[in-house]
Amino acid sequence: MTHPDFELLRREPVAALKLTVESYRHRATGARHVHLMADDPHNAFLVAFLTVPQDSTGVAHILEHTALCGSERYPVRDPFFMMLRRSLSTFMNAFTSSDWTAYPFATQSRKDFDNLLRVYLDAAFFPNLHALDFAQEGYRVEFLDPEDPQSELVFKGVVFNEMKGAMSSPSRVLSQTLSEQLFPTTTYHFNSGGDPEEIPNLTWEGLKGFHARYYHPSNAIFMTYGEIPAIEHQTRFQDLVLSRFSENLGAFSIPDEQRHTAPLSVTGHYALDGAEELTGKTHVVLGWLLGRSMEMESLLNAHVLNGVLLDNSSSPLLQLLETSELGDAPSSLSGLDDSGRELVFVCGLEGSEPEHAEAVERMVLDLLERLAEDGVEPERLESVLHQLELSRREIGGDGLPYGLKLLLNALTPAVHGGDPVAALAMDDALNALRERVKDPDFIKGLVRQWLLDNPHRVRVVLAPDPTLNARQKEQEAERLKTIRAALDEAGRQTVIEQTRALSERQELPDDPEILPRLGLADIPADITIPEGREERVGQLPVFWFKAATNRLVYQQYVLDPPEMSEEALELLPIFSTCLPEVGCGGRNYLETQAHQSAISGGIAARMGLRTSVDDLGRFRCVFCISGKALSRNQQALSQLLRDTLETARFDELPRLRELVAQMRSSAELRVTENGHVLALSAAGAGLSPVAALNDRWGGLVAVKRLKLLDKALDDPQELAAFAGRLESLRDRLRQAPGRMLIVGEEEDFADFAADLAGHWGGRPLASGSQGGLDAGPLAGPAMRAWATVTTINFCARVHKTVPYGHPDAPVLAVLGLYLKNGHLHRAIRERGGAYGGGAGYDSDTGLFRFYSYRDPRLEETLTDFQHALDWLIAGKAETRALEEAILGVVGLIDRPGSPAGEAKRAFHDALYGRLPAARRAFRTRVLEVTEADLRRVAEQWLAPSGAGYGVVTNAEILEQRLGAEWIKQTL
Repeated sequence: MTHPDFELLRREPVAALKLTVESYRHRATGARHVHLMADDPHNAFLVAFLTVPQDSTGVAHILEHTALCGSERYPVRDPFFMMLRRSLSTFMNAFTSSDWTAYPFATQSRKDFDNLLRVYLDAAFFPNLHALDFAQEGYRVEFLDPEDPQSELVFKGVVFNEMKGAMSSPSRVLSQTLSEQLFPTTTYHFNSGGDPEEIPNLTWEGLKGFHARYYHPSNAIFMTYGEIPAIEHQTRFQDLVLSRFSENLGAFSIPDEQRHTAPLSVTGHYALDGAEELTGKTHVVLGWLLGRSMEMESLLNAHVLNGVLLDNSSSPLLQLLETSELGDAPSSLSGLDDSGRELVFVCGLEGSEPEHAEAVERMVLDLLERLAEDGVEPERLESVLHQLELSRREIGGDGLPYGLKLLLNALTPAVHGGDPVAALAMDDALNALRERVKDPDFIKGLVRQWLLDNPHRVRVVLAPDPTLNARQKEQEAERLKTIRAALDEAGRQTVIEQTRALSERQELPDDPEILPRLGLADIPADITIPEGREERVGQLPVFWFKAATNRLVYQQYVLDPPEMSEEALELLPIFSTCLPEVGCGGRNYLETQAHQSAISGGIAARMGLRTSVDDLGRFRCVFCISGKALSRNQQALSQLLRDTLETARFDELPRLRELVAQMRSSAELRVTENGHVLALSAAGAGLSPVAALNDRWGGLVAVKRLKLLDKALDDPQELAAFAGRLESLRDRLRQAPGRMLIVGEEEDFADFAADLAGHWGGRPLASGSQGGLDAGPLAGPAMRAWATVTTINFCARVHKTVPYGHPDAPVLAVLGLYLKNGHLHRAIRERGGAYGGGAGYDSDTGLFRFYSYRDPRLEETLTDFQHALDWLIAGKAETRALEEAILGVVGLIDRPGSPAGEAKRAFHDALYGRLPAARRAFRTRVLEVTEADLRRVAEQWLAPSGAGYGVVTNAEILEQRLGAEWIKQTL
């Protein structure tokens, strides 16, 4: 049945995804609705608009923030964050892409879905766009002393500071530089998130005009997934939004980019403060503009070409980049970008030199010439098709809800005039692709047409500049001086009055009852926890979990690491990364990589680490090697896992050298993206054994140690010794007892059980031991500060509290959201201008943690952490705050993953003592928390004297603003 105001354009069942895709158009406005009808109570929604910025002021990004600051029906100052506290949503957010803006959510509650839909639709189509919200979320100028017009001016604003942090990343600068050159005339030329130098050029009037232009139903697409019928959604769309519009203004579109007539070469720079040595720090990449992303044949051809060239280390282009002496590692940008109107293919090196640019380009083009002449072996094409089949069939949902992921997959073609149904109902297109690849000239032709004979190619050289940040800081200071000099007395008073008005607005209490809500009575009585069965296959304990995996099988072998030396302990994370990347089973690493791709979705190895449920001084560590495959390949996957664990080769020394260089490069690039995680790691390192090991394995101390190792391995003797240590660790681990986890469809289990005995039956018997690792003595609370290349700060404060099984653990979980909702969000984000901040209990370590992310402040934020506790003790919160915090914690506990992910979580939780009864008891205790409980645990466990502190900042702040009480280190 179709709503009378909509017309059905197309309906098509998609058996592979177990859903039916329906496409509709609103008769009056032309608004589009794509509905994915599925037998799934986990419903999802988004509304999106094609947004086409014509500058780098970040107008689309700032509008996305400001639209969520109050609307016509819901005139509260912060409905988005308030609804986070009044909902059991499994996902709530808003996205600004390079060419679209979307407002998505997902929830398992029908009442919650209706509540969120009302708020989201009103925010998108009828926002208030208050001038003070624009000043808070976008940018503003204030006097350094807000009441002193003689003091200096400073820029503030959430997006302004967010983008300062984002543009501190070399990979982000590289991506933007490349995009500017590949797209000289269309919207992709500009930084849609906003360039900090350009953001202050945006006006409030410009923001409102952008909304009026692009946020019209004619330019909108509504997308829904789940069991709610399309007609119910359309009734809501019509009643809440579309009935107020009668005109079809037509959807916007982006033209194809004007093609270059010859390849271009450009040089740019990124900031590398205080670097004495600039060699080996340059990025060299090549980028090509290909076909249209919404044309299914071009899209699939491009994915095949990308897979043939870059799928794994045996792929010809990736092998070339990994083994080249012209750089340290393949560029993090390497691959196919299908997120815009036109496809972009990129490859290149990081850790290179400016003078190597010509050689890098020639090296890549020479390889492409050989491929255009000789093609590739059929087995490689078959592996790429296998990967496409596997990724299409897999039911995800462990990060993004599965339904929302499908909607986003269809969004790019939808906003560019393509067929969103075809983006999901791909069976015919995949069958046609299989016919095309049978042509021996298929890959040869793509390489020739899209890469070699394509003049729209850009080479970007991005070199380090140790003075760039200082110059940009000086330019910003000069700009502010110019603004200040132009202010007369009335202008200065206007700045002061705006600052006061914003501060007063931030402190005004909102009436939350304007917004719809869920209450504690809406919380489901229980949670669903998958149950498996254990049986012996030979000596091996095997845990079988039945799940709706769409005929994929997931296998994990989980062992208990034995007691080992300090040196071996620090080597574990490096060993884990190397293990799936080297040769095994009598194959070299290239043959192994090709074999992995042919029969599996990849192999991974990692450590798992959690505290005991009843004692923070004890912990369990496991080593896990895992993989996934189509059910027809489950036996081959099992053999590959055992080969990887037992026969991994560490005698291919050049391969080890490449892997360490890639690890070091990747770790350095991630610092500014994960600064808050690294600050938290430093702050907690002395407080619990698990936190200490996490910091040694993944904190900034580990990044620094990795840099030293990378440098040392230039010595052939050091490299050989390193290989020997890896071999010794492999030999220790393969003798350790373990158990096997199998997740899949029950119909696939019977054939597999007998085969397991052959592959794994001879393994050592699992003893139930907690393993033999020792974290060593704890240093206790300390103040640790790290300097890196950043224009923004990351702050943390951490306390040792209680283990998961302690009665106060659920109280602390509630306390985290209570402090974030009631005090920290306002203090750190709204007043302080940081992109994010909060607090929470970490059951893995037994620590309670405060943090800020992309924060222009430092000392003030550390003070605000304590002010949050003072606010709590003073009892200033409203009575609804406790219920909202409880609702939020239960929402996190109940948030579902994929069917396979839920099974894996149940298995690993039980392994660490978080049995179903313990998980349910924790959840029940959350529901019983009182305000008195919150104040009691804060006073008992969160005293300032026991706190550890961590800061990630830049060298100037480290030396000039942090005192002798801080332990200071430079990355």
